[in-house]
Amino acid sequence: MRFDIISVLPGLLESPFAHSILQRAQKKGISEIVVHNLRDYATNKQKSVDDYPYGGGSGMVMTIPPFAACIEKLKSEREYDEIIFMSPDGETLNQAIANQLSIKKNIIILCGHYKGIDQRIRDIYVTREISIGDYVLSGGELPAAVLVDAVVRLIPGVLSDETSALSDSFQDDLLDAPVYTRPADWNGHKVPDILLGGNTPEIEKWRHEQALERTRLRRPDLLGEGE
Repeated sequence: MRFDIISVLPGLLESPFAHSILQRAQKKGISEIVVHNLRDYATNKQKSVDDYPYGGGSGMVMTIPPFAACIEKLKSEREYDEIIFMSPDGETLNQAIANQLSIKKNIIILCGHYKGIDQRIRDIYVTREISIGDYVLSGGELPAAVLVDAVVRLIPGVLSDETSALSDSFQDDLLDAPVYTRPADWNGHKVPDILLGGNTPEIEKWRHEQALERTRLRRPDLLGEGE
């Protein structure tokens, strides 16, 4: 699976993709993540990619030509399943969206900055707009990193335990059950006895009950029980 990320600040994405699961996925050849510097596609001497908004107002708007040039170049090299714009007014990222995207082959992600990008780029090229929450960040780079991480870990072969991603929170619309490891007794705080007995069916039943209860207390909306 390949991600092409278009950014005016590519350096912001160097660290997230150079460590842990995302690094291993790339070394295994399971995922390819390529970050493109938007300024490389600017045609003016200053390599600027923004201009004042029509109609007045504060802030600067990212212009059409650099984005269009980069997108068209990428599209001439391969077919893309999605062109995603990271935007606070997009659909909110959740596990179902990550699952949907994990079976795609090639994805372009556009990172906005300043006041936003010219609406015509969104109208002409973007196939999907995704937000990571109801708040505003300085740019789309961090949301892009979040999206890539959420998707790549679902691709078969990325995680060492093939069933790990399937048991994550939200995969079955429930939060995860509490987890424990050694020591079994730490300063009088003990692991629940049921986890020490080795009765797998009973343990799975307990985990489901705990997950259900945690979801009911913390995220009743996932159970259709209101906010």
